[in-house]
Amino acid sequence: MATTAKIAKELKPPKFKIRLRHRCKLCGRPRGFIRKFNLCRLCFRRLALEGDVTGVTKSSW
Repeated sequence: MATTAKIAKELKPPKFKIRLRHRCKLCGRPRGFIRKFNLCRLCFRRLALEGDVTGVTKSSW
C-alpha cells in the first residue's frame, strides 16, 4: 500500500515527462503495473478471479 504522501506527490504533474510513475488505481502500487487495466498484478489477479474484469478468463491447458 502506497503512502498518502507518495500518492499526493504523483497527483501534481512532474517537472519532466519521464518522471511520471504509473500507479495502481486501487492500491497505489507502482510496480507490476498493467497499463491496459490501470491495475497492479495483484489487484488484477484478485479482480479477474472474482470475475470483475471483463474479457479475462483463467487459462488452463
